[in-house]
Amino acid sequence: MTVHILKLCVGIDSVDHLIDVRKGREQYLPDGTPYNFHITRSRPKRADEILRAGSLYWVIKGFVQVRQRIIGLEQVDTETGKKCKFILDTELVRTESQPRRPHQGWRYLEAGDAPRDIQAGESQDDLPEDMSATLREMGLI
Repeated sequence: MTVHILKLCVGIDSVDHLIDVRKGREQYLPDGTPYNFHITRSRPKRADEILRAGSLYWVIKGFVQVRQRIIGLEQVDTETGKKCKFILDTELVRTESQPRRPHQGWRYLEAGDAPRDIQAGESQDDLPEDMSATLREMGLI
C-alpha cells in the first residue's frame, strides 16, 4: 500500500511562486536524474510505503495544490544532528484544491484521501488563480 506525505509549503504564495523558487535549484543523482529535495527532522517510520510511489503533497495558503513524487529518502548530517532528506522528482503536479489546517512538521496522507491530479489543459475552474484562491478561502468553491 502506498502512503504520501502532507507538508506545509511555508513562505510560498502560489504554485507559480513554488515553480519560480525551484527553478535552477535542481541537483543531480549519480545517474544524471535531476531532483529537488526537502530536509525534515525525522525519517518517516512508514518509509517503505512512501517509496512505493508516494508523493509529497504541498499545502499552499491552506490548500493542497500540488505534489512532487518522492524518489528517495536519505539520512543527512547537519549542524543540529541527523535529519531526513526527501529526494523529490522535479515535476510539480497540480492537484485539486483540498483545504487543510496548519500543522507542525509533516503528516501521513493515505492514498484514498489524496486529492486528484489535474491533467494538462484541465482547469479546476475558469477563474484567475488569485480570485479562485480568495473564493476557496471563503468556502465558496
